[in-house]
Amino acid sequence: MKKDESIEQYEYAKQRVKQKKMLFFHFVVFVLGSLLMFCVNTFVQDPAVSSVWWPYAIGIWSFFVFLHAVNVLIVNRFMGKKWQDRQIEILIDKQQTRIKELRASVEKDFPLVDTKRDLDQNQDHSTSGL
Repeated sequence: MKKDESIEQYEYAKQRVKQKKMLFFHFVVFVLGSLLMFCVNTFVQDPAVSSVWWPYAIGIWSFFVFLHAVNVLIVNRFMGKKWQDRQIEILIDKQQTRIKELRASVEKDFPLVDTKRDLDQNQDHSTSGL
């Protein structure tokens, strides 16, 4: 294994660990925040403040935690470094093909002229007419 590949693998692993760490942190904050919302609603006796808002807040927040988990645990596994490299190769191949097509089209519409050969032919014609 080359040194560049090992550095690249290390950076990718470091990024994945950071993503999982942030997901775990998000989950812990979600649990603590949910408990705090429940406790505030339970212990506050003011009817104007106490209402049924907290289940909706927890439900919306749990949806975002779920999306975060799907992104880290599922999407990044299938669309990770290998997928990204493969997509880059596909795009580069498409660009190279398109460049070749454009060059062929330009060369067909505007053929290159060999100026040295044309200059030699013009000199031959001018000297033969003398």
